[in-house]
Amino acid sequence: MNNPQKPVVVVGSLNMDLVLRVARSPEAGETLIGRDFATMPGGKGANQAVACARLGSRVLMVGRVGADAFGRDLREAMRADGIDSTFVSTDDHAATGVAMILVEDTGQNRIVVASGANATLAAPHLDAAAASIEQAALMILQLEVPLATVEDAIGIARRASVPVLLNPAPAQALPDRLWPAIDYLVPNETEAALLAGCPVTDPQSAAAAAAVFRARGVRHVLVTLGEQGVLIAGPGGTQHVPAFPAQSVDTTAAGDTFIGGFATGLLEGMNLEQATRLGQQAAAFCVARLGAQPSIPFRTDL
Repeated sequence: MNNPQKPVVVVGSLNMDLVLRVARSPEAGETLIGRDFATMPGGKGANQAVACARLGSRVLMVGRVGADAFGRDLREAMRADGIDSTFVSTDDHAATGVAMILVEDTGQNRIVVASGANATLAAPHLDAAAASIEQAALMILQLEVPLATVEDAIGIARRASVPVLLNPAPAQALPDRLWPAIDYLVPNETEAALLAGCPVTDPQSAAAAAAVFRARGVRHVLVTLGEQGVLIAGPGGTQHVPAFPAQSVDTTAAGDTFIGGFATGLLEGMNLEQATRLGQQAAAFCVARLGAQPSIPFRTDL
């Protein structure tokens, strides 16, 4: 793939992240005093769009926000990063999606999402963007919008021979007919385990899960394993790519940043390993800073 002039189309979620730093997460029924609090633009779809844009890709975002202050702020954040938000539409009845995020001192996070307007993204919104989708170099999707919408978007892309990258997060069962339509499946270890039905804890078990997905028809699988790197499986075989060393402050958006780097590398004509390394380098930079979109690097940072 070498299409730097064509855009990446990201179909997915836009959320406002409500981020609270804590020493540890509370137990059931327990109240803790937290530390810093901030509101930051987020949502898996928007994060991946921002990562692609900051790392060098042209990006078109398709999604929904509410007619509220969070929605206006998210639109402005898109524009600030040079992302085409023509097809980010407004729902006059649903609130903009929000994510409640606890960030522990270890850098791990716990996230609960209220989908809001993301849950109303549907076929008519995709139809409005269809001509642009058909001209894309790559379509990127996640599962923070309705699964039926994801299927419809993939259908538009496949009919136009546009490659499809799916980040199956949050993980949910996918219909059998969808697997062969996925060119690049990018789950983390938790998502891979849930979808493959087997434990995923290291590169060896990730390879076993990837084999399950390949047998279902997926062309390429990249299982992200955090500090253990990335397991790649495709027609050319299986390969483990070790992680970049990183000081973890907040893992929020690390996977989204990896996808942005990986996608950008593909569009620039890199092979799978080279594109993976670009994604890993960007993710290593991301985890060293707090927040979702504020932590996503620009290409010059790398």
